[in-house]
Amino acid sequence: MVYKTDTEPELRQAVKAAGELLREGKLVAIPTETVYGLAANALDPQAVNAIFKAKGRPNDNPLIVHIADLSALPDVVSVVPEKARVLMERFWPGPLTIVLPRNPQIPNETTAGLDTVAVRMPSHPVAQAIIRESGLPIAAPSANLSGLPSPTTAEHCVRDLTGKVSAIVDGGPCNFGVESTVITLAGDHPRLLRPGAVTLEQLEAAIGAVEVDHAVTGQLEEGQVAASPGMKYKHYSPRALVYLVRGSAESFRKYVNALPGENIYAMVFAGEGEGLRKPFREYGAETDHLMQARELFWLLREFDDLGAQAIYVRCPSTDGVGLAVYNRLIRAAAFKFIDLD
Repeated sequence: MVYKTDTEPELRQAVKAAGELLREGKLVAIPTETVYGLAANALDPQAVNAIFKAKGRPNDNPLIVHIADLSALPDVVSVVPEKARVLMERFWPGPLTIVLPRNPQIPNETTAGLDTVAVRMPSHPVAQAIIRESGLPIAAPSANLSGLPSPTTAEHCVRDLTGKVSAIVDGGPCNFGVESTVITLAGDHPRLLRPGAVTLEQLEAAIGAVEVDHAVTGQLEEGQVAASPGMKYKHYSPRALVYLVRGSAESFRKYVNALPGENIYAMVFAGEGEGLRKPFREYGAETDHLMQARELFWLLREFDDLGAQAIYVRCPSTDGVGLAVYNRLIRAAAFKFIDLD
């Protein structure tokens, strides 16, 4: 069942139905400002396990718990340090997830057995209304089959999850298009685990120095436990092979034009398609990282629809939100780089 939210009566029906289903232990795909989430009762191990089954997601990948009000925080975490309070005041509701020591009532299934829990307060009004209606903390990873590009429209959820969930709530396209920033405050020093729309620069302006986990721009070390979603080797990937190309627009154009074969596509910055002899899509101006983020997963899915066998992507910079775009692309490409300059 797909619930629309375009009118007030539709919204009320969608929120009521989703809340009831979540209380019953069912799965519901819901919109957030980042990507669509596959929601279930975070306190119910069976419901949480159903998330992993529906997505085909490994159980060692922790989930993010979503709340709609600070009054729900004690039900999720056991300690809230001062730096966490500063970040919550500055960035909640919004696309920031904070990892903290967990409340023991949060089951191991939700945290992948870790003694910490990732928590955030989404700003999307439909997500907030559904969480409040359910009366529960909600576990909600991206509402896609594991490994595929994350869903930024309800249609993406329909394609991936029809028959696997009880309902899909259509709240329109997502504003940011990439998952939330994840920072852990459970260790000795604040550490960025996954970049997103709340940038490293913004975090440091709020709380001082923040370490950047090696897995943000590299691969998890052998045996290293994923402390956050999105840290696995390959993620966010279409069926086509993805190559991340470092070099100027001119060198990129020459390289792609010389590639043999068919069903080869290029993904370039705005205005760079002129002169390309391969089909291409643009994903925002070179300096417009927010647009790149909004377009990224939608375009990767479109390339699959077009039958692409290989996608060559102009590499973004890593400043600001560009770090989030780069982080998603290196995993979509499984760290396949081509250096031209």
